[in-house]
Amino acid sequence: MVQRRGFTVFLTGLSGAGKSTIADVLIEALESSGRDVSVLDGDVVREMLSSGLTFSRADRDLNIRRIGWVAGEIVRHGGAVVVAAIAPYDEAREEARKLVDRYGTFVLVHVATSLEVAEQRDVKGLYARARAGTIGQFTGVSDVYELPSSPDVTVDGSVGTPADAAQQILDHLTAKGLLD
Repeated sequence: MVQRRGFTVFLTGLSGAGKSTIADVLIEALESSGRDVSVLDGDVVREMLSSGLTFSRADRDLNIRRIGWVAGEIVRHGGAVVVAAIAPYDEAREEARKLVDRYGTFVLVHVATSLEVAEQRDVKGLYARARAGTIGQFTGVSDVYELPSSPDVTVDGSVGTPADAAQQILDHLTAKGLLD
């Protein structure tokens, strides 16, 4: 049997940008096409693999390095991975790319939803708490979000539907020969 080429779709953006919602639609579409998908959601990874880490730059970088390593191991065996993580620092995202590209293809998707829209969507009240100073090192408020230097796909989570954004990603995967 010929093994499919593995790939990782890594969605990055602010909290509330729409990463997880777009990921859910993307995962459903990939699974409907017969592709098994592993999911690395930033919140779940924080709980299960990185619970001892803080939100310092070093710990955030380590968290993304761990995600990249796990994704690379899945890709090495021909798997498909969808990651949804804030991943605020460009250098860490590019390190994750290298960990995956050794074995397959890394597709960086910048969910470029504006800070204003992300704050409006904030059902958990995290932005309000960050602005009040009760949450430190909060991306977009008291910590930086570095724009990706080399995204493969850019979508705006405030324009169109999550299905529209997922379709842009699927189109890219198809163009790269990663989907039938």
